Amino acid sequence: MSGRFDGKVMLVTGAASGFGAGIVRRAAAEGARVACVDLNAAGAEAIAAEIGPAALPVAADVADGASVAAAVEAVLAGFGQIDIVVNNAGISHKNQPLLNVGEDEFDRVFAVNVKGIFQMVHAVVPYLRKRGAGGVMINVTSTAGLRPRPGLTWYNASKGAANVMSRSLAVELAPDNIRVCAVAPVMGETALLETFMGLPDTPENRAKFVATIPLGRMSKPSDVTSAVLYLASDEAEFLTGLVMEVDGGRCV
Repeated sequence: MSGRFDGKVMLVTGAASGFGAGIVRRAAAEGARVACVDLNAAGAEAIAAEIGPAALPVAADVADGASVAAAVEAVLAGFGQIDIVVNNAGISHKNQPLLNVGEDEFDRVFAVNVKGIFQMVHAVVPYLRKRGAGGVMINVTSTAGLRPRPGLTWYNASKGAANVMSRSLAVELAPDNIRVCAVAPVMGETALLETFMGLPDTPENRAKFVATIPLGRMSKPSDVTSAVLYLASDEAEFLTGLVMEVDGGRCV
């Protein structure tokens, strides 16, 4: 049976866990060859080994231009092409009063969440333009950049920048037939959950945050995966500049 992504190569950052792991698993199941890019080299290797021959593990720091350029070259050497890029890698500071977050932590949040997209654009867009066949970039952002919560001010700002960057990239890259969209999840069941809450992950503490989501639960990797793969597919060929809220109604 043919898949939505037969013949396509998808590069996913932050692929070793959370949303990224869900994306590469399902993309591969739907026919893609997947480049599993992560700062955690062992994690990248583990998810690639789980998927099998259709997956390539690549260690890279998305905030470092030379590292991202090397990762793109490794994917092109291994698979011969790149059709879809998913900028999923992201970090946060702990939920806390804004003056408690130091400059080094602020810089790292922006380096990963904002500069990481900048570095990937610089590494992959020249290749896509030269190839001349277009491409797709999906940025995993957050509802934090649309409806911010207190205690996460600097993280919120980084995701706001990523949302606007996605829309601006879409306009500027449209003449190259490169579509750019963003997927903005509400707080999810990932390793960053306690960081976002600033509290221990207990049923009581979860309930406080779930109460702000009309559909009554947090996002799951499967929710984000479905949105990312739809926007990356040919089914969404006329969609660009969209920031899709995957939030159970949180932003309403």
